[in-house]
Amino acid sequence: MGIDAYKLNEDETCKRFVLPALRVAGWSEKQIRPQYRINDGRLVPTRRRHKRGAALAADYVLEYVPDVPIAVVEAKRYRLSEENGVEQARRYARKLGLSFAYATNGRNIVEIDFSAEKPVIRPVERFPSPDELWARFLRDQGVRGTEAGEELMSAAYDYTLRNTDNTVKRPRYYQRVAITRALAALARDERRILLVLATGTGKTMLALQLVARLSKAPGAFGGRKPRVLYLADRNMLVDDPKDRYFLPVFGEDDVYKIGGGEAKRGRKIYFALYQSLEQGDAQSELFREYPPDYFDIVIVDECHRGSASSNSRWRKVLEHFEPAVQIGLTATPVRDGGKQTDTFEYFGNPVYSYSLRDGIEDGFLSPYRVRRVRLNVDVEGYLPEPGKKDVYGQVIPPDLYGPKEFERVMVILERTETAAHYLIDYLRKNAEDGRLGKTLVFCEDIEHAGRMRTALHNIASEEVNVLPDFVKRITSADLPHVGGSLEEFRKADSSQPVIAVTSRLLSTGVDLPAVRNVVLFRRIVSMPEFKQVIGRGTRLCPEIGKESFDIIDFVEATLLFEDRSFDGPPLRLLEETADEQGALVDVEDITPPAEEPDDYDGDVVAEPQAEYEEQDGGSFGLGGGDGDTVTDEDEIDRIQARGKRYRVSGVDVYKMGERRYQLADDGLTMRLVSIEQWVHNQVLELDLDPAQLRTQWARAKSRAALMEALREADIDVEELPEELGKPDVDPVDLLVSVAWEGLAVVSRDERLTWFRREHEEFMDSFGERAREVLEAMLVKFAEEGSPQLKVDTLKVPPFDSMGRVVDLAGRFGGARQAHEAIDELAARLLTVV
Repeated sequence: MGIDAYKLNEDETCKRFVLPALRVAGWSEKQIRPQYRINDGRLVPTRRRHKRGAALAADYVLEYVPDVPIAVVEAKRYRLSEENGVEQARRYARKLGLSFAYATNGRNIVEIDFSAEKPVIRPVERFPSPDELWARFLRDQGVRGTEAGEELMSAAYDYTLRNTDNTVKRPRYYQRVAITRALAALARDERRILLVLATGTGKTMLALQLVARLSKAPGAFGGRKPRVLYLADRNMLVDDPKDRYFLPVFGEDDVYKIGGGEAKRGRKIYFALYQSLEQGDAQSELFREYPPDYFDIVIVDECHRGSASSNSRWRKVLEHFEPAVQIGLTATPVRDGGKQTDTFEYFGNPVYSYSLRDGIEDGFLSPYRVRRVRLNVDVEGYLPEPGKKDVYGQVIPPDLYGPKEFERVMVILERTETAAHYLIDYLRKNAEDGRLGKTLVFCEDIEHAGRMRTALHNIASEEVNVLPDFVKRITSADLPHVGGSLEEFRKADSSQPVIAVTSRLLSTGVDLPAVRNVVLFRRIVSMPEFKQVIGRGTRLCPEIGKESFDIIDFVEATLLFEDRSFDGPPLRLLEETADEQGALVDVEDITPPAEEPDDYDGDVVAEPQAEYEEQDGGSFGLGGGDGDTVTDEDEIDRIQARGKRYRVSGVDVYKMGERRYQLADDGLTMRLVSIEQWVHNQVLELDLDPAQLRTQWARAKSRAALMEALREADIDVEELPEELGKPDVDPVDLLVSVAWEGLAVVSRDERLTWFRREHEEFMDSFGERAREVLEAMLVKFAEEGSPQLKVDTLKVPPFDSMGRVVDLAGRFGGARQAHEAIDELAARLLTVV
């Protein structure tokens, strides 16, 4: 038995030793969840595709009651040490918010216990029984010994909702952890509970399941189901949860939206806007129609806004319902040392936090790239000559105007035009299957958004001719007329609008999974607001294959990524420069080094607390928030001193600069390098000499592998000629020249002339019909470069007019011969001249 056991693999070890040991301890088959999938695996974007990292899955998760994990078991094969599973068990337990984990090889068992003041790792003789571990779990959560607490912690989830493929919609692991923490806090009689989850991670699903489990624990509410008030400050934040989540689960008899000046009773779950509840004269507002103890639970969505400020007029709603347990949900809590706007001061520290970094690492949120586009006037400033008048004849006060003044005090019309040119060019270059990615543009204010909309509309005339609503401005000034456009923009399968231009309106409260590009053309100094804006792109959209998104930053707002209170580093950070037509002339890679994530205990930058005033009703209820909120004191002084806004035209605006950063030898700091130095270093990492590089490049298959390796090193080979300012030189010649300095560079035309002179005999060795294909290949090389020297190119013009790919390959005697001929053509064409 012993000799045979040492030959068992992990699965056999589990069947013969681990599972029997669990059953001896009293665990039933239903309480043991094998291969418990934790996350989906991080998405890693490539140029056109995405690959997903391995998903985390625990060998076993133990549940005392269904869907409430209380411990992890990590198994290793019999012949290995049980210690080999300790780190995995610890990691999975931490991820699942558990204090107990076990590592075993079928012979020995190690327990990892996080419940004590100091974590303990110790050998144990056996697995604990279900009752033993459940008691320890409750004690760890601080709810041991109360019937109501045990009832709350064991209440069941609801699985009424279905996904689009009709599978059961189940909460993700972090939502379960958040719910468990909230229920435990409620069982401990904590009256204010804060849950912080990144934008796009499903706070509504969390709220639904929390209420569902609370409704199945009547003992905690005097033998009845709890009455719940769901509060928010925008109609969409109320209507979407009500219609899409709560009504299908609880039904119309139990779900009601307060409005119309009427305070109905007799329901279990109420939805309301602050604006609706405060209707009426002072001291007789609608919310006072409900006694202070009427609601057992008040859920405050986006709790960093609205009532977050101690002097907000909406705070009195929460204060009126003070006897209720108040649960705050937010992605962006606000901390203000002055205590006027402080999410933590009101709700306390979060009982659970799930960051943007966590969501990206788990593969539940889109990773992103950053392009910083620097315009010359933003870098150098604008200094009008003495006596300069604006377009309305106003004399402009002499001063050096910079980004703080642009659009607020100084409007340079060409600045918006140049940005619009760059954006349309970028979208066209990155179109997939002829479709431009949906793009959300944030401007300084409503007027700026209008000018940007007009510029984009005019520049994208060819798109507008096909799609009249290609670009739309969506601000508070446009509501309710653009309600339909916003709904179409939200849809993954809608063809228009493609570009939505806003100011502050769409920064929060709107689910936009189809957005592929978030454009920042408005200065942002508030970290909570910045996170909300970035969150517009973080949702995955599998319907259209969206698994990452791009941030295009004209105003260096993404410098906030470097703040320690931001928790999601970009995959790649590029700083770009455009000419006066908005064309790309410069790219700088300034990706910072990766850091280990910190626990959620840092300061959070205070958010400007403009009241989001909104009347009850409206198609989307997104009103308010598009004003000129300014938080920088120096900026406020300058604007007030001016008292006017000046508009000028005829200014030379263009994109400028290109630099890249890479890790220094210490592995921590970044050092500035030229793009040539960057390419030099990355090519030498391939460990090839020039001849080997050319040889591998000549064959289509090995060339594709080289291009992918370079792409992973942030070098897009096909764009390299433009980036290095040598569009007439082939990529392989540039790679060789930059990596091995001093080697001569020749143009594609020179190569072609040389080839025709030296390799005429090679061309004559083919029949006329095959030679016709190779001649067309040479023309393709002259126009677009060596990456086109492959059989797949036979699918595109001018080859598609010659016949099908199989027919063209037949001219050479078959597919294999066609591959060999094209590879030989490339080898001769790209040899050293």
